[in-house]
Amino acid sequence: MKTQRDLVLQYMKDFGSITAMEAFSDLGITHLNGRIKELRDSGIEIKTDMIKSVNRYGKKIEYGRFSLVHKKGEQLNLL
Repeated sequence: MKTQRDLVLQYMKDFGSITAMEAFSDLGITHLNGRIKELRDSGIEIKTDMIKSVNRYGKKIEYGRFSLVHKKGEQLNLL
């Protein structure tokens, strides 16, 4: 059985990045930041891009979009 950490890693490999909303709606994971920390602690390089948006009430918000760091010429074989 795949762990939540495995699912997050596979999602980033398959779709390029993941947000907390995608983790919840697509994977049922409610604490994405914890899984990202575990992946980073295991040596996987993950970058965070802060996305600015406006919520349904017109309030300005920011949220993180996480993606794997690829070095030029590197092939990603993590799973």
